[in-house]
Amino acid sequence: MVLVNSHEKEADTREGENPYLSLIVPAYNEELRLKDSLPPVLEYLAAQPYKWELIVVDDGSRDNTSGVVRDLAHGFPQVRVLRNEPNRGKGYSIRRGMLEARGSYRLFSDADFSTPVEEIEKFWKAVEEGYEVIIGSRAIEGSELIVRQNILRESMGRTFNLIVRALLLPGIHDTQCGFKMFSARAAEAVFPRQTLEGFSFDVEILSLAHQAGFRIKEVPIRWINSPATKVSPLRDATKMFIDILKIRFRGFPGR
Repeated sequence: MVLVNSHEKEADTREGENPYLSLIVPAYNEELRLKDSLPPVLEYLAAQPYKWELIVVDDGSRDNTSGVVRDLAHGFPQVRVLRNEPNRGKGYSIRRGMLEARGSYRLFSDADFSTPVEEIEKFWKAVEEGYEVIIGSRAIEGSELIVRQNILRESMGRTFNLIVRALLLPGIHDTQCGFKMFSARAAEAVFPRQTLEGFSFDVEILSLAHQAGFRIKEVPIRWINSPATKVSPLRDATKMFIDILKIRFRGFPGR
């Protein structure tokens, strides 16, 4: 592991009450996946030399998502469960988690951990370089796609990212990978301004970070596609394209 500012991590562990890392996981009807994905995450976090917290945001689940998390996290007081009533969407859940988090760095990840949690090790070098917004990328050199999406989803994803680069975020190759980290300063500057609650929120928060002057670092990650995705290729793709136009329109001078 690359220890970033290790003296600060040690001081945080000895003196401070706030954790060094907050991990936020949005979850909607995820009791089955979390039974498999959460134990190795807790094992990884428990082995780290810094203070941490895990926040699972149960987005109005109809199953026993909250109960499963509490059972798995028995003995880990660093784990919190927040519950939305009613279901509000992934973007809302992540905004809530990021703003209720206390960590110096705040990472959010999908509940299936298609990007294994240990990939955060690759982020610390970017932190050393002064980046405050660091995002996992499946589309740059060095990324490793263990299990790929089907051809339709990959093609739609490439098209979507081409549009995003042309209209909003030049130079960013993958806005939709669900593995992104913000410093506390960046999170508290960006997430209060977030308005989108659905799957397009990633584009909005990166656009807001860019507008606020935060440099964004894409880091290649290892990624394993989960076939149980909740994104509809047609319905959600259409809505996301409309959302991109809304974000672009708001970005015009005077808006």
